[in-house]
Amino acid sequence: MELIRGLHNLTARHRGCAATIGNFDGLHLGHQSVLGQLSERADELGLATVVIVFEPQPQEYFAPDEAPPRLTRFREKIKALHRFAVDRVLCLRFDHGLASLEAEDFIQRILIDGLDVKYLVVGDDFRYGRGRKGTFASLEEAGRASGFPVVNMHTFSAGGERISSTRIRQALASGDLDTAESLLGRPYRMCGRVAYGDQRGRTIGYPTANIYLHRKAAPVDGVFAVELFGVEGEPLAGVANVGTRPTVDGTRSLLEVYLFDFDRDIYGRYVDVNFLHKLRPERRFESFDLLRQQIDRDVEEARDWFDTHIPAKRHKGDR
Repeated sequence: MELIRGLHNLTARHRGCAATIGNFDGLHLGHQSVLGQLSERADELGLATVVIVFEPQPQEYFAPDEAPPRLTRFREKIKALHRFAVDRVLCLRFDHGLASLEAEDFIQRILIDGLDVKYLVVGDDFRYGRGRKGTFASLEEAGRASGFPVVNMHTFSAGGERISSTRIRQALASGDLDTAESLLGRPYRMCGRVAYGDQRGRTIGYPTANIYLHRKAAPVDGVFAVELFGVEGEPLAGVANVGTRPTVDGTRSLLEVYLFDFDRDIYGRYVDVNFLHKLRPERRFESFDLLRQQIDRDVEEARDWFDTHIPAKRHKGDR
């Protein structure tokens, strides 16, 4: 899969494609359906597939303090797209220049002059151009005039409701990881590189792999039973805390993972952490000793959960 950053990096070989446009936050089952629809039609037409995304996402540009937390950071999104039949990702910087493009110019500069799109799949609620004046109907009309069909994304539902990134955020915020998994088609996960921390966990017998989230806000917080991938012997079972660590007056959002019966050095490893079950919210403790006692209980509860829900061969940590 090729990542193209900006229209200025498009060349003649990128012209003529089947494309889709969107945030694709979370790469949930609805998104996967769209990518399958796009790939199937591209194969029939003998075209490359292109996913067009924006950085930052439009809502983050227009209302940064009100934008919902991302399910996936850009790097996580690109990593996830590798698993699908996507030939290219065109990432456009969403700035004043792009936000002020008239709807007609958006079509001409990006879809026609830039990519020479032959087939386009978008949602019927897709808006584009300055003031979000462009609609699905106007895009469809422009496609007819320029010789490319514009197709509505198939609606993909679960439990009688449309699958959406918003539904997944709501499930994660309420600690309903089973619903989130059913909408994503996989457990919710965060990825990142294991970094050096302040090593306070070692002083109470719980060394952790620390992963800085590089997010303004995370869609999950609290303490979870997790599995970690990216290290020999994966998946490795453990307990994770997502939050600011109020007991030590932390301010930076951090993912800390304690792995059961594990003592190897994994600093610098890029890992995936799957969130399987929420144990409790994050809270402040009056002392390190009280924190240690609570972690004792968290670990015991997580081990019990793994013993009940995950086959023994999937996790380590015999008592």
